[in-house]
Amino acid sequence: MPISLPPLPYAYDALEPAIDAATVTFHHDKHHAAYVAGYNTAEAKLREAADKGDFATVKHWTRELAFHGAGAALHALYWDNLGGNGDGPTGALAAQIDKDFGSFDAFKKLFTAATVAVEASGWGVLAWDPHSGRLSVMVAEKHQDLAIWGATPLLVCDVWEHAYYLKYQNLRAKYVEAWWTKVNWRDVEGRFKG
Repeated sequence: MPISLPPLPYAYDALEPAIDAATVTFHHDKHHAAYVAGYNTAEAKLREAADKGDFATVKHWTRELAFHGAGAALHALYWDNLGGNGDGPTGALAAQIDKDFGSFDAFKKLFTAATVAVEASGWGVLAWDPHSGRLSVMVAEKHQDLAIWGATPLLVCDVWEHAYYLKYQNLRAKYVEAWWTKVNWRDVEGRFKG
């Protein structure tokens, strides 16, 4: 069954001045939409190849499915993670951050450093790792590489150039600094509790 592009949970200009409306429009309506379309195409082609017994193309279509599926999922999470005022976590999430990283400031420095240092295109990720029973800062190259199986992403920062290049050009660190001011910690806390 095909997936569809979820609507933004706020107006295109809601992330101003940190992320401009032109970037949000382009990012959501073109890039996120392309991952949704790519996922639907890959899923259909994979099913078609299996039905025809064309197993020579399975490797290609499973890679496409992973790339576009992860891109669609991470973008949906990204939009939901934004729209707040960056006020910081509270309650159980704040306590877990303090336990696992020492303090919110220490977590923020680690997350920022990891995210800014992503090689080429990818994501900074705060995830719950059930294997270790703790929060973990990870990076995902492209959308699907370097992930930990079973870890649940709670907070993601997109550092593909399309997420910031119109306003910040090649100044990724300035974008990440501004991104913090728009984090919707209520959304992140809901994912942590869920």
